[in-house]
Amino acid sequence: MSYNWGPHYIVPSEIFKTYSGSVLLREEFDKDLLHKELEELGFTEPIIRVTNPWYYRSKNGDTWIKIGESEDRDRYFSVTWDTTSLENGQYELIGLMHVFVKQHGEEKAIARLNIVEVTVEN
Repeated sequence: MSYNWGPHYIVPSEIFKTYSGSVLLREEFDKDLLHKELEELGFTEPIIRVTNPWYYRSKNGDTWIKIGESEDRDRYFSVTWDTTSLENGQYELIGLMHVFVKQHGEEKAIARLNIVEVTVEN
């Protein structure tokens, strides 16, 4: 069984349809559902870290470009994305959350991604 623990994109505002300038990207995860999935996968030792790299590309483009990466759970893995050098149009953002645990002395990781579409209008 798969548990939808995340990552879940945090939208800055319901009325915020377009991005311009400096934008704060944030994601969260459901800790309880994450622990259920880890347990089902046989990972019984505690989480040692969670990291969330962010990428963007033009909608339906081929190459993802890294925006940044965060391990700061308290700030929802936030990364600032400067859109001022981008052409106006549709883009896709990806948050690729990695959860690391130690299992029998060896570091293991699971990962999930979340892709959202945004409009850049500078």
